[in-house]
Amino acid sequence: MTVHAPLPEQTQAGPRRGVWEVVKDYMMTTDHKKIGLLYMIVSIAGFGLGGLLALAIRIQLALPEQALLVGTTYNQVLTMHAALMLFFFLIPLGLFGFGNYFLPLQLGVRDVALPRLNTFAVWLFVASLLLVITGFWNGGMPSVGWTFYYPLTLDGNQTGVSVFMVALILNGLGSLLGSANFAATIVNLRTPGMGLWKMPVFAWSIFATSILQLLTLGGLTAAALTTYLEIKLGLSMFNPGIGGVPVLYQQFFWFYSHPAVYVMLLPYLGIGAEVASTMARKPLFGYRVMVYSILAIVLVSTIVWLHHMFAVGIPEAWQIAFMISTLLVAVPTGVKIFNLIGTLWGGRIIMKTPTYWLIGFIFNFLIGGITGVSLGIIPFDYQVTMSYYVVAHFHNVMMFGTAFLAMAGIYYWWPKMTGRFLDEKKGLWHFWLFMIGSWLTFLPQYILGLLGMPRRYYTYPAGNWSWTELNFVSTIGAVTLFAGGLVMVWNMLESFRRPITAGNNPWGGFTLEWTSSSPPAAYNFAHDFPQNFPTERPLYDWEKSGETLTPVDPKTIHLPQDTIWPFMTAFSLLLMGYGLSFGWFTNYTPQAGLQPFGEAGLGFQIATVVLYLSFPVFFYSLFKWAGTREYAVPVEHHHLTKYDNGFMGMSWFIISEVGLFAVLIGGYVYLRIIGAAEPPVLRPNIWLAALNTLILVSSSFVVHKAEQDLHHGRLSWGRLGLFITLLLGALFMIFQVYEFALFGTESDWKQNLWQSCFFIIVGLHGLHILIGGTGIALPYYQALTGKMDRTNHGSITAASLYWHLVDVVWLLIVAIFYAW
Repeated sequence: MTVHAPLPEQTQAGPRRGVWEVVKDYMMTTDHKKIGLLYMIVSIAGFGLGGLLALAIRIQLALPEQALLVGTTYNQVLTMHAALMLFFFLIPLGLFGFGNYFLPLQLGVRDVALPRLNTFAVWLFVASLLLVITGFWNGGMPSVGWTFYYPLTLDGNQTGVSVFMVALILNGLGSLLGSANFAATIVNLRTPGMGLWKMPVFAWSIFATSILQLLTLGGLTAAALTTYLEIKLGLSMFNPGIGGVPVLYQQFFWFYSHPAVYVMLLPYLGIGAEVASTMARKPLFGYRVMVYSILAIVLVSTIVWLHHMFAVGIPEAWQIAFMISTLLVAVPTGVKIFNLIGTLWGGRIIMKTPTYWLIGFIFNFLIGGITGVSLGIIPFDYQVTMSYYVVAHFHNVMMFGTAFLAMAGIYYWWPKMTGRFLDEKKGLWHFWLFMIGSWLTFLPQYILGLLGMPRRYYTYPAGNWSWTELNFVSTIGAVTLFAGGLVMVWNMLESFRRPITAGNNPWGGFTLEWTSSSPPAAYNFAHDFPQNFPTERPLYDWEKSGETLTPVDPKTIHLPQDTIWPFMTAFSLLLMGYGLSFGWFTNYTPQAGLQPFGEAGLGFQIATVVLYLSFPVFFYSLFKWAGTREYAVPVEHHHLTKYDNGFMGMSWFIISEVGLFAVLIGGYVYLRIIGAAEPPVLRPNIWLAALNTLILVSSSFVVHKAEQDLHHGRLSWGRLGLFITLLLGALFMIFQVYEFALFGTESDWKQNLWQSCFFIIVGLHGLHILIGGTGIALPYYQALTGKMDRTNHGSITAASLYWHLVDVVWLLIVAIFYAW
């Protein structure tokens, strides 16, 4: 038999802590499990708030001509409902909630590759939600729909749009850092002996989702950034008045926001695979085929976004190509459903609550997938686009599809996370209320869409055939879903009143997380694992072969030390985001243009003061973070590759930066090719660009030499190299600011599309120079303060790699803006 961890009672001793101690602990923690719980708690809160907004929408539409939510108010509620459900529930719960808690446990390691970056990422996520909430008392929420289509974002409620754009950028940054962290953990930190093809499917799903985030999130960032810059500076790639193309915004937005469907789905499919295998007492049917299908979805989902735009007038050849890719992505998605069915088929199924949620998902998602195929057919899509048929399909896939697996994951892993079971009777009440409520809510919406009811309308006339009856039934379904949500919360709260009774492996699972105590100790495992992994179900294999776990004294385990500075850095970005949203460096609006700062409102002036104050808080917190070593004692790190975790994390993160510049540059190249973005007669001089190129390329060689010197213990030479790199970067920025000031006065970027594109893309590169320079300053500070030696290299590897990226992007910019 396999040796198990100590009982929970042996790891849970200690007095009950007060509220402040718990809050402080979560502010400073680097424990991936606490960070996962924080993601889960905030995501479930977002789910609750989004659900209440959905209920308000359905009450408004229950009968014709109602006045509960009218006009802009309805649009604000609709926008916030969708945004909360997508960006603050489904994406973070699956990828970062369950991912943070269970990925290291399933890989048999004690934490993620970059624990403090993990703390920063979760608090950046919380900060983005708090920033959105500040809009309630600063002009209201955005009322343009969750897609934020141009030019709606330039009208009316400016502050609401601005704050959401900034919140999306901060949320996206945290998401990218978390995704890079997961990818680095999987590639570099798996327990010895566990090959990639021996990982559980849930780990594969997190890996694939992280890659998909890194590849595509640049589209949403580009959309948010360009919208924000037009509001604050008048810089635009979409303004038709100067030759811009409004539909280009949709290209940016959907390049991420369709793959986002799979960012929401893939982690939950991994959960479904774990539940199916454990509850059916069988290996996963077609393990390799399911992994290949997950990876195929990552590939194909990046080339299907245009099916959201069939009706906007794109060429027929493009429509047909994207119709084919849309139908093609259904193949690996269907394969995964067959994998789940095949796993359950013939198994000794344990019919507990997680199993009900899994079976409910298979049935519901099958219907949602079929209706998705119908929307991929161009003539049918033309008939139902912007109707309630689309609303029903999306919720069929997400709410009573994907969210069912979210519930399966909660019920399946709740005993592991808390040491307590959720009540089975309440769990079944929860399930059936959600199952019945979902069909009552969304099946009538399919019919309403076929009957011609448009989406995003706040009321409808009384005489349309069956509209009133179907809307009323849909509202009854929403009330039923609300009742199910209340049962879920009741069940969770009730479980904490019970003693810890769940054993280490209450469901008889076969993956490594079930060898830890319930709940797991801070160090995860008080044992080492055999280095023999015949399949993805090691506990089953080891029990058959008689292999045992090797006990380890917990006193010999060293964990990263807690620190407040990642939290403080995220807090400073919350302040910065508030200032950028509701203030600015100048008093500019798209309608009134540039006005004297003293004529701005008091709220604008206060926000601007907050913006300026955020910078010293940010830099102080960041340098304190860099000056605090990750471990209090020297620790030998376990790597599966020759690269350290900093290099590995930055390598993955750079994919997202390449994606961001690729989307923006792709948009500019398109505008240039069609003749819309013609360069003005007077444009920046090539000789200054050549000089800046020489400076930047030289700095790359210098920082590389400095990195090698620091790695070989030549600290003085290393410090000198970093200092020269900073000087060269500063010289580059001086020339760039001079060029911007000169070029900005020669013509009006609000009247010239090429100049607007130039300032957006080259200005973004300048921001990256500042970020990269800050990154170089951190190891320089570490070297000056004695935090570096032959074994501790600080953040030099990651900083150097990022600086090289900035240099390469500049070479491309010189080619397309100065030479072309």
